[in-house]
Order: sequence, then structure tokens, then C-alpha cells
Amino acid sequence: MRLIGNIIWILLGGLVIALGWVLVGLVLCLSVVGIPLGIQAFKMAGLTLAPFGRRVVYGGGLGSTFLNIVWIVLGGWWLALAYLLAGLINMVTIIGIPFGLQSLKMARLAIMPFGSSIY
Repeated sequence: MRLIGNIIWILLGGLVIALGWVLVGLVLCLSVVGIPLGIQAFKMAGLTLAPFGRRVVYGGGLGSTFLNIVWIVLGGWWLALAYLLAGLINMVTIIGIPFGLQSLKMARLAIMPFGSSIY
């Protein structure tokens, strides 16, 4: 199911969204201050490209919490809201439920990317 789900995901827009994340990451990495944010954008690109069969483990400490707050203020909540809406729209049909669940996984990562790892 992982392979089929990831292929369908890529064909229905996952590749385009992942390339968008890569572009955002490259732009953010142009400045020294933006490099930590760019690394998180690359993390989102990796998960957005192939979300099926991958899991996100949240951790970190006080530094990660502080950076997540900065991320949320700078626009992370918009990203999470977009993924949340996409997930809810996908869950309208039975076939879309697995894709909606992946969008919800990415919504949580979009709101708190610092201190998280993708396996």
C-alpha cells in the first residue's frame, strides 16, 4: 500500500508541493538567519514527496519550543491550516481517507517542525 499510495500522491500533486517546499528552503537558506528555517522546509519537502509509510517523531527541548513559536508566528499556522483543510476535503470520500490522514500528519509537522524527526 505504501508504494501505491506514494505513487498516487505524487501524481495528484505531491511532487509539485514538494518542489515548492524545496524552492522555499533554497530561498530561506540564502541568509544565515534563514538557514534553520530552510532546513525545516527541506524536512517538509521530504515528507510531502512520499508520506505513506513514514512517521514523524516529536522531541526537542526548550530551544525547539522557542523556534517552533517563531515558526508559528512567521506563518507556520497558515501552512498547518492549509494542510488541515486539504486533509478534511480528502476525507469526504472513502478513497480519500488515507490521503487525508497523510495531510493531517503534515499539518502537525507544519505547525511544529523543530525538534521533530522523520523515519
